Amino acid sequence: MHKYLRAVGFSNIQNRKQLMQLLGYSVKGAEEKSYTSNSDDTLFAEYNKSFGENIGLTVRGEYDEENCFSLDYYFPYCKGTQVSSTEDVSIERHAEKESYAGVCDDIKVGVSLIFYLQNIVNYIKLKNAGRLPIKGTTLSLSALSVKGMIVMPLNKNESDKKKVEKASFNRNKLIAAARMGDEEAIESLTLEDMDTYTIISRKILKEDVFSLVDTYFMPYGVECDHYSVLGEIIDISMTRNNLTKEEVISLTVNANDLIFDVAINRKDLLGEPAIGRRFKGFIWMQGFINFPS
Repeated sequence: MHKYLRAVGFSNIQNRKQLMQLLGYSVKGAEEKSYTSNSDDTLFAEYNKSFGENIGLTVRGEYDEENCFSLDYYFPYCKGTQVSSTEDVSIERHAEKESYAGVCDDIKVGVSLIFYLQNIVNYIKLKNAGRLPIKGTTLSLSALSVKGMIVMPLNKNESDKKKVEKASFNRNKLIAAARMGDEEAIESLTLEDMDTYTIISRKILKEDVFSLVDTYFMPYGVECDHYSVLGEIIDISMTRNNLTKEEVISLTVNANDLIFDVAINRKDLLGEPAIGRRFKGFIWMQGFINFPS
């Protein structure tokens, strides 16, 4: 069973029989159905079943020449409500099945952002039509979490916020210049990182790490689309899984100036979320590429 089923309100699925019943229900009651030709004699099919606001299950498989559907795989999803990035995205197919990973080199994050692609039918259709690469795309990111906690915010006034924004803007400019091969920018970034390390090493002896680090976004574990994040909560909504009635919290989080939505089961969230507080947790990153019409 998928580890992140509980993130969309299915913590009570205990065995394969219950899982297959759920997947059958999802296919029959799907609100969104997408199809595309996979080869001369097969049809790739995708079924999306919503179980609450912006959460649900996606089931994918193939129809053969006798119109028989065979399940390939499934995954729980959370729909992103924000445009997280306008940078170009490259897509790579996973080796073991017809699923895809996206890679976005957004300067804000500081690492190559890898995510699990949600709308692969749109991508396959464009690929088969020979229309790739396509310019003008945007990216809506979302994530599922099975372990998270609420951390109190840092005490910042308007002056502090402006200083942080200015420093972030200047750093992004340096990173952009460094990517173009600017040696002065590379040297400035290196010295800045060394200064930051020295300051934190001195302060960490007397202060808590979360009073020094406001936000972070870094890879976690061995799977490339899993991350450990700490970010400010800028919006909150609550939904209930309309089948299991489990409560799912949706948080819009700003981590390293990257804005995305996180869905987490209320059972797995420690603390009381509120706008301005911070979310700390481990996430599975998903993405929806908005192709220009």
